[in-house]
Amino acid sequence: MVQNRPPAGRNGPRQRPRGAESPAQPAQRRGGAERADPRRAPGAPAGAVWLYGTHAVAAALKNPARLLRRLVITEEAQAALAAECPLPWPIRPEIAPREKIDQLLGARPGSGIVHQGIALLADQLSAPALLDALKRPGPILVLDQIFDPRNVGALMRTAQAFGACGVIAQDRNAPEETGALAKAASGALETIPLLRITNISRALIVLKSANVWVVGLDGQAQTKLRGQSFAGRRVALVLGNEGEGMRRLTRETCDEICALAMPGGMESLNVSAAGAVALYELTRAE
Repeated sequence: MVQNRPPAGRNGPRQRPRGAESPAQPAQRRGGAERADPRRAPGAPAGAVWLYGTHAVAAALKNPARLLRRLVITEEAQAALAAECPLPWPIRPEIAPREKIDQLLGARPGSGIVHQGIALLADQLSAPALLDALKRPGPILVLDQIFDPRNVGALMRTAQAFGACGVIAQDRNAPEETGALAKAASGALETIPLLRITNISRALIVLKSANVWVVGLDGQAQTKLRGQSFAGRRVALVLGNEGEGMRRLTRETCDEICALAMPGGMESLNVSAAGAVALYELTRAE
C-alpha cells in the first residue's frame, strides 16, 4: 500500500511529528506504561479512529503506515497483545481499567463493542490510487452499496485470505474506517487497501481498460460462477447489497453476471458468505 507516512522502527516511536499533534493528543515516547489521564475526552478527533480488539490493534501496531496516538490497555490484556505483537511496542501504553476503555469507545450494553481490554487511537489510513492498487497481484473485490461495517470488514478478511489486491467501496454509501470494521477485518485493514471511490461504474470502466474482467454476482443469474471459466483472466468481483443487489448502472457495466452454484437449494447467502464462496471459486482458476 502506498502511504505518505513514516516507517516504524525498533529504535523509536512511529507517531505524529512534534508540533503536529493537538494539545489533547500529545506525542508519546516508547517506554514503560503510564496511567491513563481521566481528563481526556472520549471520541476520536477528525482524521483518527479508535481501533479495538487484540487482532486489529496488533496488526495496526505492526503496520508502518499507521501513525499512532494512544494505546490504552488493561493490565490483564497486555500478555494477549504481546503474544501477537511482541514487545517493545512502537507506542507507550497507558494502563487503564476496562471501564475507562468502555468510556473512550462509547461501549455499553447492546453497542456491539467487544474491545478485549485494548484500544488504539491512530490516524486513518490513506489508500493508493486505483491503478496503483492493481500493481499488486490478485483479483479485486468491488462493493456496491454494502453498508454494514461488519460485512465490509469480514469481506476484507476474506479478500486478504484469497489474495485479492484490494477492496473498492463507494465513498458516500459505504461505512468509513471504524473500529467495528477493523475488528471484523481481524487485521486485514492493515494489509489490504480499502479504496473509497466516488463512482463505482466509472471505476469498473477503469478496471476494464486495465484488462480486468468484471464479474457481477447476482443470485438470479442463469450463468453459474465457475473458476475454470476465468483461467488466464484477472477478475474484479462485484457484490451488491443484500436488499437490492447491484445498482442498474453497476450491473450494466459488468462484463458478465453470474450466480453461485448452490445445489442445496438455499435462495441466497449473507453477502460476506457469498463473497467468500465466490473468491474461493475464482482461486480454482489458478
